Amino acid sequence: MTRVAGIDCGTNSIRLLVADVHPETGELIELDRRMTIVRLGQGVDKTGRLAPEALERTFAACREYAEVIRELGAERLRFVATSASRDAENRADFVNGVVEILGVEPEVITGDQEAEFSFTGATGELHGDDRRLVVDIGGGSTEFVVGNKHVEAARSVDIGCVRLTERHVRHDPPTAEEVAAIRADVRAALDLAAEAVPIDTVETLVGLAGSVTTVAAIALGLPEYDSEKVHHSRISAEQVAEVTERLLASTHDERAAIPVVHPGRVDVIIAGALVLREIVERVGAREVVVSEHDILDGIALSVA
Repeated sequence: MTRVAGIDCGTNSIRLLVADVHPETGELIELDRRMTIVRLGQGVDKTGRLAPEALERTFAACREYAEVIRELGAERLRFVATSASRDAENRADFVNGVVEILGVEPEVITGDQEAEFSFTGATGELHGDDRRLVVDIGGGSTEFVVGNKHVEAARSVDIGCVRLTERHVRHDPPTAEEVAAIRADVRAALDLAAEAVPIDTVETLVGLAGSVTTVAAIALGLPEYDSEKVHHSRISAEQVAEVTERLLASTHDERAAIPVVHPGRVDVIIAGALVLREIVERVGAREVVVSEHDILDGIALSVA
């Protein structure tokens, strides 16, 4: 077994996984997994730059993670950066800060690479020969990947809970016009994804990342977030629609009072739920298989 660390720095959150991995079998024993909402993508869609306060929040999390990695004695570290840092003019500031703190240069991966990692991490424990569509709804982008044991096709499109919220939402709760604008963006992005990925010909829909797991936790009626209960839960299309309608009618304070909604996700979960509902309706899925294992697990496996 090789002890490795993987960091996934996205638009909304930064996450760390330290695990022992068998390089041949792909067996992964989790030692530490944590997430911090840093909102690195704050304002990127509008300004094209990473905000100074967003960078400092991210660097503070990196310092915490560096200490965890040292304490657990990880032999290798891979730091992957996704949508927000791909889009930013001043991404050199981000890269230099990460190198100074963690000693490795963040890999600003393409959307297709992001999709590959997500698929590998999400489907490693699933069995069967069914054709799967893995959907990773992030803060700035959403990845669509079709395959079974291996990726057949993948596409990343620029719809995410942070990007859509910043682009369209000005009221709380959002107005009908704002909701319609979000849905229009999502449907256009689905058309774009469908040009490269056969999203309408799959048997199983697998959903990843915070928007999906939060919707699942609400649907399950959990009194507090429980990753073991969320992982591999099956949420029906009707439950996705019901939770989305509940969120659409709620105020910021009402969403904050839902115990499974992370404080850093309160203002963006409506857009995230809308993305999920549109995907479910487009592919005609009866249910979503929810996975807690995602791009972060794929990163850790790739290190080994």
